[in-house]
Amino acid sequence: MQRTIRSKDFIADKAWGALDIASMNGISTRLHWTDQPYHWHTNTGEEVFVVLDGVVEMHFKENNKEHTSILYAGDIFYAGEGVEHVAMPQGEARILVIESEGSE
Repeated sequence: MQRTIRSKDFIADKAWGALDIASMNGISTRLHWTDQPYHWHTNTGEEVFVVLDGVVEMHFKENNKEHTSILYAGDIFYAGEGVEHVAMPQGEARILVIESEGSE
């Protein structure tokens, strides 16, 4: 099976709505559309967060100190296991998230 997904055409019916792309060996790949912040959370495993369209302000905590990184289309954020973080899009954004299945 093959399919082509045009990420710029994807719009969900709610913030952080997702299109499941693949599930391989316990790893899920999902395309998210959002125009609202997520919430502070810690994943049960590692997470790769790729901004495909838009701008996202990523807040994360390291050594109990909050940091911010501005992510533009093409930028990648890696959150290791246990890294508390929150994504705050600046307007609409489309994000590819690769993480362990069932991770928040």
